[in-house]
Amino acid sequence: MSLSNRTTRIIVALTAIPFLLFAAYFGKWLFLLFVLFVALGAFYEFATMLKNKEIEIPLLLGEAFVFLLVFNAYSKLIEFEILILLIPLFIALYFLFRTGNSAVNNSGAALLGIFYIGLFASTLISVREYFPEKIIYERGGYLIIAVFITIWLCDSAAYFLGTAFGKRKLMPRVSPKKSWEGAISGFVFAVLGMIVMRELFLNFLDFGQALILGGIIGIAGQVGDLIESLIKRDAGVKDSSALIPGHGGIFDRFDSLIFVSPFVYLFLLFYFQ
Repeated sequence: MSLSNRTTRIIVALTAIPFLLFAAYFGKWLFLLFVLFVALGAFYEFATMLKNKEIEIPLLLGEAFVFLLVFNAYSKLIEFEILILLIPLFIALYFLFRTGNSAVNNSGAALLGIFYIGLFASTLISVREYFPEKIIYERGGYLIIAVFITIWLCDSAAYFLGTAFGKRKLMPRVSPKKSWEGAISGFVFAVLGMIVMRELFLNFLDFGQALILGGIIGIAGQVGDLIESLIKRDAGVKDSSALIPGHGGIFDRFDSLIFVSPFVYLFLLFYFQ
């Protein structure tokens, strides 16, 4: 007898969550591999979805730049400014000698995918590696774990409470099932969750910082989900792929995390410079 979609989702989540928490806590190469998996997989799905719009993204070149952005956030092999300049330069040169569909659409989509997925995901590495090694390195791990949990709380509250009480559509053009009641519930649970985690293991944050960080994740996480929904709706697909049983694709599962990451990094720059 086949498992229901909800049962499959729960089994996959219970299997994956311990690894995610383990990778976040220990950081280093293990967390780098996780972020590379997310970024490269999400970019592949992004490029595949856009084929439905007759947009051709240079997959190998795009994946190479996504890899470089994420890996360089960890290794610091290339100056960030140089890398950011090289990406549009090489994309422009590629389409200069490429014939086929609209070069403007294709190059624009390629740059969007590289920067939106690759650059944003690279800031997840920057967050994990933000605090000095051998002194307070574990802070980055605790913070990443808190981000994971906050996103899960936000998503769960938005889904279950939105399903139960949702009446006012949030953005029917983008995601018809999402409601204002669900979005507000997700935001509230994100803030409350971060406050609770401050008491449990984020003692380097004061109450105000926890409140702000929870609010940032509660808003940005849901915006990231809406942006990915817009991309899927425009491409005419339900899921970015079927790679993760019960969850859709990598982009589906980690869209909020990708979009939240740069905001968390900016939060650290502002409060812990």
